[in-house]
Amino acid sequence: MTSPIIEIAADAEALAARAADWLLATAAGTAGTFAVALSGGSTPRRLYQLLAAPPRRDRFPWERTHWFWGDERFVPPDDPASNCRMVHEAMLSRVPVPAANIHAMPTLDRDAAAAAAEYERTLKRFHGAETLAPGRPLFDVVLLGLGTDGHTASLFPGTAVLQERHRWAREVTDAAVGTRLTLTYPALESSRAVAFLVAGADKRPMLERVLAGDAALPAARVRPHGALRFFADRAAGAGESS
Repeated sequence: MTSPIIEIAADAEALAARAADWLLATAAGTAGTFAVALSGGSTPRRLYQLLAAPPRRDRFPWERTHWFWGDERFVPPDDPASNCRMVHEAMLSRVPVPAANIHAMPTLDRDAAAAAAEYERTLKRFHGAETLAPGRPLFDVVLLGLGTDGHTASLFPGTAVLQERHRWAREVTDAAVGTRLTLTYPALESSRAVAFLVAGADKRPMLERVLAGDAALPAARVRPHGALRFFADRAAGAGESS
């Protein structure tokens, strides 16, 4: 993995616009199927809204882009806490994306472990292989957030899933965060580019620690096969964009 690329925007709105432009340019510059793993949260929501509005909506290759989720709360898809619902309302319901290209995490009528195994099978069918290799990434882009405790996706400090190196998706059951589904490090890292979206002064201490390589933080342990990017606003980060 090369050194991370860090871009600092004036504020959260400028961050979302810059990230939307980057994702659009990355998708448009890639031939064939384009695969994205999505993040929840307010900063990604604004990115999705911007992609779903002109002029970006009219330039994005919706018909050949496949959408996956990096993590999900184990709630029905119409629940207000659902990442799937948020992305649908912010973007997918507003753009000409084929229904077959939307791969939400299953959260109905099954236990979390079975749901994680089902999503792993979905990923493997899409990938066309049972194993992940550095030269053939699962995703083109993985979007991630950064929690004030250093978590990313649903990889929380102190949880057993942090040690998973074989499964692609796992359940997380924790009294503090509830029941969730998450992609594991191997799946998140199997990407041509991983981009963290970080906004707000409350994220600054964690962003500094992640950029310093503090392995105590789950977010700092993401080591993609491709490029690692950070889009931050001025409140969360400091320094010149690069």
